[in-house]
Amino acid sequence: MKALIIVDMQNDFLSGGSLAVPAGDEIIPIVNNIQQYFDLVVATQDWHPSNHKSFASSHTGKKTFEEIELNGMKQTLWPDHCVQGSEGAQFASLVNMNRVEAIFRKGTDAEIDSYSGFYDNGHKKSTGLAEYLRGKLITKVYFAGIAGDYCVYFSALDALIEGFETYVMEDAVRSIDPDKFKIAKAEIVAQGGKIINSNGVKIPTALT
Repeated sequence: MKALIIVDMQNDFLSGGSLAVPAGDEIIPIVNNIQQYFDLVVATQDWHPSNHKSFASSHTGKKTFEEIELNGMKQTLWPDHCVQGSEGAQFASLVNMNRVEAIFRKGTDAEIDSYSGFYDNGHKKSTGLAEYLRGKLITKVYFAGIAGDYCVYFSALDALIEGFETYVMEDAVRSIDPDKFKIAKAEIVAQGGKIINSNGVKIPTALT
């Protein structure tokens, strides 16, 4: 059984958003088209309180994209984004959410960031995603969404740690920094994951 995990296809990460990923809108048709080839479709959603410590605005004198230490971990300071209940936190209207069975929210604790859809950055708390997938008898997970060098990357690494056969569909992902995504892809492969094209999943699920 295989699942598609749609990562953070939210307004703030797309054109006009406060933390727009370059060319992020380009993958929407792919994300919509490939859903039919999976037994299960779930999504992750950044869902930050307005005072989240990953926001540069929460630190006097700090600028966006500066790096600080937060609770013993390196933390990039981001523009305010995906604030709970805001328009920017909503899924893009062009993304088909009809087949999405469950949404896993992350980044809800103001004191720690959460790039992965499975855990916060300190692996202190689980979102319940791994347990949900196992409960649905999923053994293979495929990632699409944004950003490839952050939330897709860390989600894929955690999927591997959790024992899932893990695939990142390169053409269905966009990144903040393409060079960082190259490094991320190499690490995913080194840990046992696979980088593929979405055309590789376009066969009936009954045959996989």
